Amino acid sequence: MNATHANASQAELDKFGALASRWWDPRGPQRPLHELNPARLGYVRERARLAGARALDVGCGGGLLSEAMAAEGADVTALDLSPELVDVAKLHLLESGLKVDYRLQSVESLAAEMPGSFDVITCMEMLEHVPDPASVLAACTRLLKPGGQLFLSTLNRTPAAFALAIVGAEYLARLLPRGTHDYKQFIRPSELGAWLRGAGLQLQDVSGLAYDPVRRKAWVGGPTAVNYLAHAVKS
Repeated sequence: MNATHANASQAELDKFGALASRWWDPRGPQRPLHELNPARLGYVRERARLAGARALDVGCGGGLLSEAMAAEGADVTALDLSPELVDVAKLHLLESGLKVDYRLQSVESLAAEMPGSFDVITCMEMLEHVPDPASVLAACTRLLKPGGQLFLSTLNRTPAAFALAIVGAEYLARLLPRGTHDYKQFIRPSELGAWLRGAGLQLQDVSGLAYDPVRRKAWVGGPTAVNYLAHAVKS
């Protein structure tokens, strides 16, 4: 699919595609994602049965969460619009021995093909990187079965998030490449909630996602001022 015709920024795709070769390196530029992943998986696993579920990972990157859900017994389809990342994700399956159906496809396109197909959908650290987050949520709603569950994570648009996620993580600690985030695209929980209601989803939970780069550990709970997770259900 030509990314210029999708709900995506080519500059964003190029930026993350350039990181593809080291996506699975736990000490590389995606180290924070490796350390956030157990907390993200735990949040999903506590609220949804993954074994035997049909799951979709939207904006899968190199497949960290996709593979983690497959290891829990889910039948996983995963989408990204970066060819480099999809290639790396597919290549890593040769090492892990897991099964994931990786696709170079937008969620809006898949929603037109497979409405009502999934029990669980995850969309982590993606909404703040697309031009139209509400379009992603509407497509996710269409893809969910009745009673299906959507799990999200993103960054709050607060001074604390600017200080920690951009100044701290990108410029001072250099945990992330400079330019990874654009503060204007961060999303307040109230905005996310309005988009979810508009898409026909019921918001069940919003929880903070805390991260300690010194101890290299992440956990669910505490303030939502920087990173947060959300859980919604299709009625």
